[in-house]
Amino acid sequence: MKEDYYELLGVSKGATAAEIKKAYRKKAIEFHPDRNPGDATAEENFKKAAEAYEVLSDPNKRARYDQFGHQAFEGGGFGGGGMNMEDIFSQFGDIFGSAFGGSGFGGFGGFGGGQRRVKGSNLRIRVTLDLEEVALGVEKKIKVKRKVQAPGVTYKTCGTCGGNGQVTKITNTILGRMQTAATCTACGGSGQVIDSRPDGADAHGLVMQEETVSIKIPGGVESGMQLKVSGKGNDAPGNGVPGDLLVAIETREHPTLKREGDNLHYDLYISMPDAVLGTSKEIDTIGGKVRIKLEPGIQSGKILRLRNKGIQSINGYGAGDLLVHVNVWTPKELSKEQREFFERMQEDDKFAPKPEKSDKSFFEKVKDMFS
Repeated sequence: MKEDYYELLGVSKGATAAEIKKAYRKKAIEFHPDRNPGDATAEENFKKAAEAYEVLSDPNKRARYDQFGHQAFEGGGFGGGGMNMEDIFSQFGDIFGSAFGGSGFGGFGGFGGGQRRVKGSNLRIRVTLDLEEVALGVEKKIKVKRKVQAPGVTYKTCGTCGGNGQVTKITNTILGRMQTAATCTACGGSGQVIDSRPDGADAHGLVMQEETVSIKIPGGVESGMQLKVSGKGNDAPGNGVPGDLLVAIETREHPTLKREGDNLHYDLYISMPDAVLGTSKEIDTIGGKVRIKLEPGIQSGKILRLRNKGIQSINGYGAGDLLVHVNVWTPKELSKEQREFFERMQEDDKFAPKPEKSDKSFFEKVKDMFS
């Protein structure tokens, strides 16, 4: 079972954002690979702390974690888990970097000698889904134009920073000599510059290339959500870390089904004769049309619940329901004979409203719907 994120960082559930950041920095410095070379346990704790901070530092993710725990992120692509060292340094290196020469990379995993591996820029695309795709999940193959390293490009150590990715400046002040570090402008912090550039490559040795990317979208996503496909953004110069592909989700409106959370709503209109005599009607669902039976004497406002016919929960809690709202249609235009019929019915005691206790009010029905 995964450890509680608050316990991992050593903070209470009511901790402020500043307290969480301070606690994470303390853990990150304690387990940083530069302080624990070759220590697999420290590396694992370093990753766990970063995973906890990734969730708790984001108000939306934190709210979902507080409500659902680790299951809130089991759908994939929404944070919490699977972070590698490059992800951690690129996202959170500024938090503890000052304790390790300003870079936050140190000598771990190929970052030796203080040399940085810069990360390529992210790409953003928008994917529009039908309600059926949202309900069940879908895999989309999208063509993306991204910058990749040109074949044959080679790099050499930057002569300005000596491959460190940073330059140091010493200034004499009243308080004494002050040393500051800044990203090397000659190599952009990568510690490398182009040695040989093929024709068609830009100043960073990159060329534009179209690639088909497969994106697995879990069921239950909503408009406004964003998925991340790691490593499918633009390549970085100097053999750096590729950026990510950020996928913004949009959904098309369904002609008859309306979404509310994991539930779906369907408005069913029936005639007065159907309401009096009973009938069966065909309605839309995510899986196709189904036929439902309406008992004689059904009242307008009745809500029929078709369980598990709604949207698959992104948190892995099954599926919502399809709620069918029955509406008895009242005709606005009548023939002379029809009007005379209803005038006679006005005097008929069987047509007089006689609600029973089982005939709930609208507000009671809404209350039941969300209970």
